[in-house]
Amino acid sequence: MARHMTKTSFLPMFPDEMKARGWAELDVLLVSGDPYVDHPAYGTAVIGRLLEAEGYKVGIIAQPRPDVPEDFTRLGRPRLCACVAAGNVDSMIMNYTANKRRRRPEEGKGFEGTRPDRASIVYTNRLRAVFKGLPVILGGVEASMRRLAHYDYWDDAVRRSLLLDAKADMILYGMAERQVVEVVARLARGEDIRGVHDVRGTVVAVKKEEIPSETVELPSFEDVRSGAKAFNRAFALAYHESDPVRGKPVVQAHAGRYVLALPPARPLSPTELDRVYELPYVRRPHPFYDRLGGVKGFETVRWSIVAVRGCPGECHFCGLTMHQGRIVQSRSHASILREAGAMARHPDFRGTITDVGGPTANLYAAECRQWDTAGACAKKGCLMPSKCRSLKVHYDRTLALYRALRRIPGVKHVFVASGLRYDLFLDPASDEYFREVCAHHVGGQMKVAPEHTENKVLSLMNKPPFERYEEFVKKFEKVNASLNSRRYLVNYFISAHPGSRLEDAFFFSKKLQGRGMRPEQVQDFLPLPMTVAACLYHTGAHPFTGERVFVPRGETERAMQRALIQPQNPRSQGLIRRALRVLGK
Repeated sequence: MARHMTKTSFLPMFPDEMKARGWAELDVLLVSGDPYVDHPAYGTAVIGRLLEAEGYKVGIIAQPRPDVPEDFTRLGRPRLCACVAAGNVDSMIMNYTANKRRRRPEEGKGFEGTRPDRASIVYTNRLRAVFKGLPVILGGVEASMRRLAHYDYWDDAVRRSLLLDAKADMILYGMAERQVVEVVARLARGEDIRGVHDVRGTVVAVKKEEIPSETVELPSFEDVRSGAKAFNRAFALAYHESDPVRGKPVVQAHAGRYVLALPPARPLSPTELDRVYELPYVRRPHPFYDRLGGVKGFETVRWSIVAVRGCPGECHFCGLTMHQGRIVQSRSHASILREAGAMARHPDFRGTITDVGGPTANLYAAECRQWDTAGACAKKGCLMPSKCRSLKVHYDRTLALYRALRRIPGVKHVFVASGLRYDLFLDPASDEYFREVCAHHVGGQMKVAPEHTENKVLSLMNKPPFERYEEFVKKFEKVNASLNSRRYLVNYFISAHPGSRLEDAFFFSKKLQGRGMRPEQVQDFLPLPMTVAACLYHTGAHPFTGERVFVPRGETERAMQRALIQPQNPRSQGLIRRALRVLGK
């Protein structure tokens, strides 16, 4: 990449920016598979700003070309370490569709070839080559969800922990703010982090004699690679212990080496979360990207606000449970209002806050008396099969926040574009909140995720039965009738999820047609590493119950299920005829 010589308040990407700050060397180098966008929606910016606030000199190498050593060395050797993240999304998911076809770069033209497959491994190997002996630490979603032996859809095989495949010194999993500050502080004190096993939310390689007491031993990599029962047992044990309060360390042998995963880091308090999101972000891409026409998709998050983290929904196809965790963490009203006020004063702001949310927007301010003392319950869910009585959702607090945001001078619209749990709206306690969200905060469209219509499939997804969605639609229509202008539902569905046979897709299609629905938002199932659904797909059995599960695997089977769900697509017609012949319809 060419150099950019403008002095800005961005973290340095080029030597001239280091020189402008008077820096001869960095303390920490961040290497990312994403473009450098200095905005709290981008993980590298968050970690960079946090370390900067702790007093460290931080620079960023964004999307380095793997075959150009100078892309990795242009800021020099950092004093303490390099931290590597593949990006906000796993690099294989970014690069390939669910049918394993290569995608075009999400960032747009000019970014071709900038994100390698298995970016964490590639970047770590290049850093090892150019900076001999430098500690290299992995983080981000790719590392988090591959921290133990896992099924990889693209290899159709079980792979080792990414720690070993990448030859890194440590993985920081989850959102990682606590861990990165602690680990970098230890490096600054001259400590060796290899084998450190007392920092929560980290994964390290240890000797057998270094394994802490009360550690849960998982079936080895060799066992899970060769046996479905061992694979599911390893996952179930790791899943059970992935709690920041009650969880124990887990260890997994890999050919005589031991990968030790400490329990997740403790959730951030509202004060700590406020600090993270109020760091001095520029809230735009680095000026380097101006010559490339900007970063595609940035405008959708530019005027958004993260209000909440964590999700207790435990959808089995989603990675949030093993990444952000089940415990909800919410920012304070004061912090969110300060961020919104600063946005409203920005000369480029046009009056619309595009989102105030997180994984599940209508769980803002949710709390449970268990979370602080006992963690998330081991044997029951917060939302399934129905909302637990101990989970308190404070709609009055959320309404007070939305109303205060609407009163900020210069703010014309406040939208909630994040996902909303439609089943929570069936609780009469949500009536006022639901009406006000429909009236003021959905911009004409409310996004919900029924995912399927057949209850046996929904059960495997850990989603509510379809009858509850139908109840919700009735309530939505009733509220709609009282509004001045009509709102519409945008429904998200998943095709060919484990458990879905061709006849299930047929009934799925018939139910949608009966409701006059022509779904556009249909996603082909993709087994994400370290999810329940990946276990179902790989082993054909449920990791918690042992129940055998049908898995639609072949490309033709998957294509026929998708075609039945979207019959309006002209390309679906031949596949629909073929599916109907198979079904005898």
